[in-house]
Amino acid sequence: MRSDARRNYDQILSAAEAEIARHGADASLEEIARRAGVGSATLHRHFPSRQALLEAVFHDRVEVLCARAGELAGHPEPGDALADWLRAVAVYGATTRGLARSLLDGGRDPAPPAGSSCEVMLVDAGSGLLRQAHDAGAVRPEVSIVDLLTLVNAVSLATEGSPGAATEATRLVDLALDGVRPRG
Repeated sequence: MRSDARRNYDQILSAAEAEIARHGADASLEEIARRAGVGSATLHRHFPSRQALLEAVFHDRVEVLCARAGELAGHPEPGDALADWLRAVAVYGATTRGLARSLLDGGRDPAPPAGSSCEVMLVDAGSGLLRQAHDAGAVRPEVSIVDLLTLVNAVSLATEGSPGAATEATRLVDLALDGVRPRG
């Protein structure tokens, strides 16, 4: 990328982070371009869709969650490791304005960013933890990582921006996880 193009990209990303923190995933693209000091065409050249911009804004944050899954992979209690990671994902989504909404929309984007979408990263990271929990008999066999991430995302959406969002997200995830444990 040329230096001026790289500078524009960085300015757009910085402006987008600030606007999404204020207004969520529906932040005005025109306002982002204006705050970045670029035209709308420049914004769209770097980020052809809103989802592409959201993916770029949240990519590094999602990488942190994926690294957490890696840290928990060797935990002696695989069910607890999975639950800890899912709580972390829920709290992150509930306290990071726009993240839960961008993950929800990511699966519906007709042209999601190739290969490194936040949703794909989370599915990949959580799959190993779920496999270990399945092997340990800590999770019902029919439960998939997509099921769990859907539940966690719903909790994040329901609690995002509320007072005590992290506490409420944790409580609701714990309730949901009771339903995925083996019966009897």
